[in-house]
Formats: sequence, structure tokens, C-alpha cells
Amino acid sequence: MISRDGGRVQAPSHLTIETVIPLFKNGLQATGETSLVVDLAQVVTVDSAAVSLLLAWLREAQRSSVQLCFTHVPENLLSLARLYGVVDMLPLCGNDSAQS
Repeated sequence: MISRDGGRVQAPSHLTIETVIPLFKNGLQATGETSLVVDLAQVVTVDSAAVSLLLAWLREAQRSSVQLCFTHVPENLLSLARLYGVVDMLPLCGNDSAQS
């Protein structure tokens, strides 16, 4: 599950097909926030479901008029997003960069 601290969301260490279903169902639950930062620093294991989850969270935020950005995106997740041609759709914050 994700943990929340105000406008910061901490993603779990595994974002795979086996783990993302509850995250899809629960969504970001952005109640009252106008902006959210999703911190992916603890993420170590990903598959294509992780990319789908990030895009779903992004759609949810856009529908709720919430500014969303992802930080500490692991390289393995960025590589998948590049492979699927969606890396430019992911709003990265801080010093993160999708370029490589």
C-alpha cells in the first residue's frame, strides 16, 4: 500500500502485476490537495503494470484538477516508459530527468 504524508505519497517497493491491483482500486485519494508528489524512491521491482499505474494516477489527478509529479523514479521504470513511448507523459519533479 501507499503511505501518505500531506501532499507526498510514498509508493511501495514492488510495483508489479501482483501488487498494483489494490493501488488501482484505491487510487491516490487526493482529498483536498491541489498538488501531490509521488515518491518512487523505495521502488525496486517493476513491470509494465507499474507504467499503467502511473498513467492511471496521472489521469485521476487530471480529473480532480490536482497537479501531480513523480520523483525518484527508478531507472528500470523509466526504461519501461521509454520502451512504451510514454516517458514524456510522466511529469517528473525535482532533479529527475527522463532523458538518457
